[in-house]
Amino acid sequence: MFLSISTTGTPDRPATDLGYLLHKHPEKAQAFSTSYGTAHVLYPEADDHRCTAALLLEVDAVALVRRGKGKGRGGAPDAALAQYVNDRPYAASSLLAVALSAVFSSAMRGVCAARPELPEQARPLRVEVPALPARGGPELVRRLFEPLGWAVTAEPVALDARFPEWGDSRYVRLELESTRLTVAEALRHLYVLLPVLDDAKHYWVASDEVDKLLRAGEGWLPEHPEQKLITSRYLSRRWSLTRQANEALELVRLAEADDSEVEEIDNAVEAETETEERPTPLAVQRRDAIVAALEESGAARVLDLGCGQGQLVQALLKDPKYTEIVGTDVSMRALTIASRRLKLDRMGERQASRVKLFQSSLAYTDNRLKGYDAAVLSEVVEHVDLPRLPALEYAVFGAARPRTVLVTTPNVEYNVRWETLPAGHARHGDHRFEWTREEFRAWAGTVAELHGYAVEFTPVGPDDPEVGPPTQMAVFTRTTTHEKEAKAA
Repeated sequence: MFLSISTTGTPDRPATDLGYLLHKHPEKAQAFSTSYGTAHVLYPEADDHRCTAALLLEVDAVALVRRGKGKGRGGAPDAALAQYVNDRPYAASSLLAVALSAVFSSAMRGVCAARPELPEQARPLRVEVPALPARGGPELVRRLFEPLGWAVTAEPVALDARFPEWGDSRYVRLELESTRLTVAEALRHLYVLLPVLDDAKHYWVASDEVDKLLRAGEGWLPEHPEQKLITSRYLSRRWSLTRQANEALELVRLAEADDSEVEEIDNAVEAETETEERPTPLAVQRRDAIVAALEESGAARVLDLGCGQGQLVQALLKDPKYTEIVGTDVSMRALTIASRRLKLDRMGERQASRVKLFQSSLAYTDNRLKGYDAAVLSEVVEHVDLPRLPALEYAVFGAARPRTVLVTTPNVEYNVRWETLPAGHARHGDHRFEWTREEFRAWAGTVAELHGYAVEFTPVGPDDPEVGPPTQMAVFTRTTTHEKEAKAA
């Protein structure tokens, strides 16, 4: 993982002043320990005319997994190999941003005791990052850096130069040039925008990240045209933190416009007597829609196929009319988490008799799934490879044959309404496909006709007049029995 900062100078203002600004002597190569590896600072060139400081970060992949506990891109708990084989050692990310902050902390604050006049001086700067993950492509790179006074060159990196037909990767080779920024400003821009472009962090984002963002974004973030995107991505899309940061940035903007202090603006507003209602998360809206459909169906014995961490099972257990609730998943880790969530080991005997969790794959028929009133496949089908989808259809609709089947899946048309989702990207990295409303209706209609079901469709979430709801739900109701199907055959 590599980054270099270069400057040019004159006999009156030698380029080697960069050493004072970065607090690292140009004639020394230094190494610094970080939580996830070793950061090296060296100067490939250093004279009065031109000086280049380079930061090389050697990432310890084992330390990253052990300390990060699988968080962040390339560290999903079920993808053991991906924890050790990923782009982290090579591509600029939040790891490099943290190293910048640790190694050049005084430089980022604009402090130089030896030459106090230097930090405030703008100078010609050139920043190079050979491999930068850019979720949003070169266009987003330009949208983020150009408003800050940088001339941007973002060259896409081919997946394989020997096979140009494969197209470009999501990485770019970045070059930034400016003559009107200070070194401190440049470092703060990089500290914030590197993880924003990567759209992932190697550590848990807590409330102190808001303060870090506000400090590093002072003087440029409140007026940035992509402020909302930067804030959301930097804070890993955590709603409460993003709102807190946006409110603070708006106060800064108003104070600057009014030539006042932030405290004066903040104190001028009386405390709100009513708390603004927080939007209901889509996952909760989806679960509520499923529960409502189950109530309407009159089901008492329910299957949650692909139950994940057991949120729906937990919700159904609160209602005594559900006499048997079964959660299945192909992932034993998910079932273990679901068991902990439900506290099965501490549950009373009567309550425990109503719930079962077991491993099962929807790619195969399973006699344990027969005889139930209803089955739920919530955000499941899009995780199945299309060639294997007929196997799932038969396992559920042909073999298990519950009286009611509920299927929810993302509506790909709604993706354009997600501000932070790059064009052409699925909502989740494991989605094999995402259907339009027409495609979902065609699939559901074919399945219903083939297996003796009627089907109706229900929107979940805000139903946009142009692109529809974020989630679409199909309610299948069985209309024939095996005997009728046999006679028809």
